[in-house]
Amino acid sequence: MSQVIAIVGRPNVGKSALFNRIVRKRIAIVHDEPGVTRDRVLVEAEWRGRPFTLVDTGGIGLRRGEKSADVITGAAMDQVELALESASVILFVVNIQEGLLPLDHEVSSKLHASGKTIILVANKADHAGFDEDAEVLNALGFNAIYPVSAIHGRGMDNLMEKAIDSLPNLNEDLNENSQDDSLELQANNEAEPLKLAIIGRPNVGKSSIINSFASSDRVIVSPIAGTTRDSVDVPIEIEAEGKRHSYVLIDTAGIRKRRRIDDSVEFFSVKRAEDSIERCDIAIHVMDAQCGVTMQDKKIGGKISEAKKACILVINKWDLYEKSVEAARDEINESVNKKRSKSSWLTTLGDFGEWVQKQLFFLDYAPVIFTSAETGFHLDRLLEAIRFVADQLNQKVPTALLNRTLQDAVNTRQPASKQGTRLKFFYATQVKLSPPTFRLFVNRKDLFTDQYSKYLGGQIRKAFGYEGCPIIFEPRNRPKKVESIRGGRKKRVVKKKDVPGKSRTTIPTKRKQSKRPIPASKKSIAARKKSR
Repeated sequence: MSQVIAIVGRPNVGKSALFNRIVRKRIAIVHDEPGVTRDRVLVEAEWRGRPFTLVDTGGIGLRRGEKSADVITGAAMDQVELALESASVILFVVNIQEGLLPLDHEVSSKLHASGKTIILVANKADHAGFDEDAEVLNALGFNAIYPVSAIHGRGMDNLMEKAIDSLPNLNEDLNENSQDDSLELQANNEAEPLKLAIIGRPNVGKSSIINSFASSDRVIVSPIAGTTRDSVDVPIEIEAEGKRHSYVLIDTAGIRKRRRIDDSVEFFSVKRAEDSIERCDIAIHVMDAQCGVTMQDKKIGGKISEAKKACILVINKWDLYEKSVEAARDEINESVNKKRSKSSWLTTLGDFGEWVQKQLFFLDYAPVIFTSAETGFHLDRLLEAIRFVADQLNQKVPTALLNRTLQDAVNTRQPASKQGTRLKFFYATQVKLSPPTFRLFVNRKDLFTDQYSKYLGGQIRKAFGYEGCPIIFEPRNRPKKVESIRGGRKKRVVKKKDVPGKSRTTIPTKRKQSKRPIPASKKSIAARKKSR
């Protein structure tokens, strides 16, 4: 990770707006409601060629020694403390339009005690008239004040130049280890980290799974539904089978039904969660074992299917459901005749997995993993499934073997005909790895139905695997090598003779009428009519 610049301050002073202005993207949610940001939001950014890590934090809303009864507020304060420890430069943001408040003094004393490089940022200075009001901020005890407007971009150049100059100089270390750094950068460019989006309903254990993988309290976890708001990227490295694998875990907000979204903050949270599906490599759909597969789980699965993303189905909180399974299993064993048992429980993981795939039939290609983030049950199997699906995404099928498999599938089950015309396959090739996309050249692409596409997808899975990956077909009409000669006749044109003072023009010629001989019978009839 590069050097860290952290943005801190009391609630609702424009920290997230400043964060978005620096990274030039709408990543953090900006809202008038205080306390919107809770987790640490980290982004690798750069300013005029200098890379750094920018951290957005929640507002410091507690005084010294004060404890909050709210679990989320206390956890957000812990996230701020972690950001202060890792930061090289701290941007202390205050609201110049509101002036100094007691919380500003509390935050100022905390930052002075940290011993870090502090830059005082007077935000919401929308015009030059606010610059004179910045003199009030001298009471905080900082050397310089930088009036900025995060919304309009005013004063950002001066602020960022100061922040970049305040970062520790690493030129000596770069000169000593230039060869090692170049090799490391080359390796990073060759293999980009795999992006894993953790998707699901509220309070199904998405953040707990991320903390288990990261082996730390990286994101806030609480029993309150809707704790996570921003989509937080958590880079991790895991060593398995003698290799180090790099991943970016995307913690997302729980996706509820649209009619239950009652405020704009949750609306933007859900929108960022849906955007995370689009930018991920593998979507990990987390569900609650106690609730089973709900209608909202099916809708979330439909979004993954529409985005054509690789998917892994995770049934979390299995430790809470396992007791009920054991009770049902004992009831069946105590019964004399198992057929007379009235228990309708699914008593094995295999039975439950089949039931889940039947409910999510449009994601039947996705493996089902049962986990417990609380106890660590089967989290190692989830990592194995992630590595396996990632290998399937990078699989390249040889063209000759693909066409042979396709020909065998067609011979086994011929496509249905339409108006006497049957679909014919001429050639197939793989044009994309993620998701696996195959281009099929046929006689008429309108004859390629969804039913036959699903059949061919199943045959390709039997031959090459592709577990957890959607298979996409692109039927195209075979290009014609020779143009048809039965096109419309071209009009012949003749050139008029050059006339002085007139431009040369072309006119279409009239078609000559053929002079066919008139039969003798018709001649005699015509002669009689004239004589009369």
